[in-house]
Amino acid sequence: MAKVLIVEDDPGVCETVKDWLENQNHTVEVVDRGEDAIEYLKTYAYDVIILDLYLPDIDGLDVLQRYRAAGGTARVLILTGRNEVRDRERGLDLGADDYLGKPFHPRELAARLRALLRRDSMNTSTQLKVGMFVLDLTGVKLLRNEEPIQLLPKEFALMELFMRNPDQIFNPEQILQKAWTADTETSPETLRVHIKRLRDKIDIDGKPSAIQNIKGLGYKLNSEHCV
Repeated sequence: MAKVLIVEDDPGVCETVKDWLENQNHTVEVVDRGEDAIEYLKTYAYDVIILDLYLPDIDGLDVLQRYRAAGGTARVLILTGRNEVRDRERGLDLGADDYLGKPFHPRELAARLRALLRRDSMNTSTQLKVGMFVLDLTGVKLLRNEEPIQLLPKEFALMELFMRNPDQIFNPEQILQKAWTADTETSPETLRVHIKRLRDKIDIDGKPSAIQNIKGLGYKLNSEHCV
């Protein structure tokens, strides 16, 4: 699961890509202007930016240049209908990680996104394992002692965050920023409700919860409680 910002002014492209990525349990936000993208990038953290070069106000390359100059580190995938090599070359020189020419199939874009995410991790496996839990990222399913547990998309996103970072404490703000979009009405109470539902599904009666609430700090997946 990744948090993705799509910067694209074509509504059809936005809708197609957003639906495709959300079906793969990514958290996706969309803006259609470069200046809006810059404001979002100042405020929120993203794993991947899908950036069109043609925008109605400023050029996508200007967005990229300003983002990198400000220290932005997210992976950037450029979408371009431009065939000129110098535009692609300049994008890569400014800090883009990959580019994809239009038209494209969403499946190829999703594959490019997975490749970009793998660059940030030595673990290229499509499965995460912590104790009795195995999270199948490709099949989008959770197994507990080889028995499947049905998770809703937000529950899957939370479990992936915790299983990628066992024993690491996340405060509510960090979790909400990672798993929810900026335009969603969220609060610590929203998170508590989702954590409770997830615990109800993954915990075993009579044993400590796998997801531990550290008072005053946040939540973590306690690996000792996953055996």
